[in-house]
Amino acid sequence: MMSKLLRYALLLLLLCSPVAFAKSAQMAPAADQNPKPEAGKALVVFLRSSFVGGGISSSVYEAPDSETRFLGIVQNKDKLAVQFEPGEHRFMVIAENADFLDAKLDAGKTYYVLISPRMGVWKARFSLFPIHNRADAEYSVQSADFTKWMASGEYVSMNPESQAWYEKNKASVADKKADYLVKWNKMLPKDRAELVLHAEDGVVAP
Repeated sequence: MMSKLLRYALLLLLLCSPVAFAKSAQMAPAADQNPKPEAGKALVVFLRSSFVGGGISSSVYEAPDSETRFLGIVQNKDKLAVQFEPGEHRFMVIAENADFLDAKLDAGKTYYVLISPRMGVWKARFSLFPIHNRADAEYSVQSADFTKWMASGEYVSMNPESQAWYEKNKASVADKKADYLVKWNKMLPKDRAELVLHAEDGVVAP
């Protein structure tokens, strides 16, 4: 019990320190603050919105079994927009853990993925959740929460510092991916089904 309280106390100190709230220099404000899908492409927006773990970065990837594509680093209230070919994709977030999300994307649509924190051993862990295009979903593009999330923060893009960070940490990322993919592949189908971004979840800009 004492060790658990100590971990939470250390995490609280981290989150309350001035350094914890410093904006990462590993990403830059995106030149386009109103991104749209390019011709023949789908746009995926990764966003964070919670105070919990606010000072801890989460890195995101396109992560099929065969290879890993680094997409960027996302902090609280950041939005990261990435163009993808239509079709099936798997995304991954890395912090203390790794977590995954499957997606099927249609060209001409914009999709949204929530990066949500949860308590880890020494720092926040993160999960990926699909933001669905239906009113009854837990996370919905039709909700008031989604409107607030999109109104806060700014879009960010990679810079030389983020690329250098990935090169330095590539081996660790690969190890976490391999470790957590084993757990992901053992999930029950009904649990995996909740972690899918469907083609119909995409939004077409007016």
